[in-house]
Amino acid sequence: MFDFSIVTTWFDSLLRETLGLGDFLSILIECVLVGVFILAAYAMLAIVLIFMERKVCAYFQCRLGPMRVGPWGVFQVFADVLKMLQKEIFFVDKADKLLYLVAPFLVLIASVGTFSFMPWNKGAGILDFNVGIFLLTAISSIGVVGVFLAGWGSNNKYSVVSAMRGAVQMISYEMSLCLCLITAVVLTGTMQISGIVEAQSGPFGWLVFQGHIPAIIAFIVFLVAGNAEANRGPFDLPEAESELTAGYHTEYSGMGFGFFYLAEYLNMFVIAGVATTVFLGGWMPIHIGVAGVDSFMDCIPGIVWFLGKAFLLVWVLLWIRWSFPRLRIDQILKLEWKYLMPLSLINLVLMTVIVALGWYIK
Repeated sequence: MFDFSIVTTWFDSLLRETLGLGDFLSILIECVLVGVFILAAYAMLAIVLIFMERKVCAYFQCRLGPMRVGPWGVFQVFADVLKMLQKEIFFVDKADKLLYLVAPFLVLIASVGTFSFMPWNKGAGILDFNVGIFLLTAISSIGVVGVFLAGWGSNNKYSVVSAMRGAVQMISYEMSLCLCLITAVVLTGTMQISGIVEAQSGPFGWLVFQGHIPAIIAFIVFLVAGNAEANRGPFDLPEAESELTAGYHTEYSGMGFGFFYLAEYLNMFVIAGVATTVFLGGWMPIHIGVAGVDSFMDCIPGIVWFLGKAFLLVWVLLWIRWSFPRLRIDQILKLEWKYLMPLSLINLVLMTVIVALGWYIK
């Protein structure tokens, strides 16, 4: 499998040695290029995900979805983006101006920050620290603050109720989310994202195969908790249109609303991407121990494996959203505190015992 670090090392030596730019300018140029790549990938994936949801939703509802703007409606999202950029940005008279303005940026920063941890290919991870899983969960928590400030700063009773619901829901489900990730860390023995992926390189090496039933339970609970963390249906109670108009972003227009809209879709991809990385091998192909088959699998680029698995999980999340009705707030909290978190704790203990006794696939 191609190691992308060969390209990054060559480009770094080109700047430092061939062009003689020095450390400061070389690092500055590299950081700018990485930032441009992150934002470009973020925007393009958002467009793909929005179009994908509209088509998947239409499929489940036995209709066609957007069809008029461009062939098969592929330019509908671009038309919506252009319309949103032209929308007037207004301010609520009695809102807390500082909180009202800061909230969308906090939500977007949390989304972009977690998105930056995605391991696209071997050697192509942008942020890859030795405590990567810890940092990933810490940065994702910033989004809770943005949601709460959006509702509180809008000075709208519907937005405040929505923000309180969102904060309680997101903080609650972070418990199960983190416990599932800790279960994977116990099995792999590292918190570094590239290390977790490399630990899944053997035959049937993906964690859902290595860790037996506890790994499968952690994977399923992670998807459920991640869906709730991203405020996606049937856990979209903070944005319950029939009760709260648009929830915590009711008072936002133009790109203020656009930031929340982008973050929602990319958070869904981040959940799918983290699940792919931790439980399904990330960029790693599936190996079954047969030399010819494994060699063929290795010929497929790692980014194809990663995106293929991630979009498969996105499709599963969309399937869940358009198949189940919205839950009540008491049902959402009961599911977490009475079922998912105790199950995750027991599962973590079980995984620890399995690792201590060496009963996992090596």
